[in-house]
Amino acid sequence: MLKKLIIFTFALVISAAAWATDITVLTQKANQGDADAQFNLARIYGKGLGVPQDHQKAHEWYTKAANQGHAKAQNNLGVMYEKGQGVPQDDKQAFQWYIKSANQGDEKAQFNLGVMYRQGLGVPQDDKQAVEWYTKSASQGDADAQFNLALMYEKGLGVNKDSKQAKHYYGQACKKGVEKACKLT
Repeated sequence: MLKKLIIFTFALVISAAAWATDITVLTQKANQGDADAQFNLARIYGKGLGVPQDHQKAHEWYTKAANQGHAKAQNNLGVMYEKGQGVPQDDKQAFQWYIKSANQGDEKAQFNLGVMYRQGLGVPQDDKQAVEWYTKSASQGDADAQFNLALMYEKGLGVNKDSKQAKHYYGQACKKGVEKACKLT
């Protein structure tokens, strides 16, 4: 038992040292302008993975990557503005970052735009626009977009009421594990 504990402790020390080296290398790449490294470093700080969680540092690195056109960084920056993480909450700023990301085909940003249009966050409420963005995201397999699109068809919001389409999208969302969709198919 003691031998296993010593081996486990040794493995943890080696893992921590390797992690510190990885962070150092990632930071060097990020400082050299590598957008993927900037994005990954932002995620590490935003989630507190092996470092203290720091939304301001996450915002800084996401901004650097987003300004280079990194679609996922643009979406995550939008999330930070929408939730007020490390920055003042600002739906209009969130929308601006989501639209940049969504226009590059990022399915999460497309879903987020659908939500913003549906709820009128940062933009005038517009169910037709919500359906358009949910459809783009759903076509890429986003389960949340599939569920929301099903609701839109079920209730006739932004589209003609269509129970067949609603069932189709509920079924797609259910296959992806959205339990509430499974109850509605």
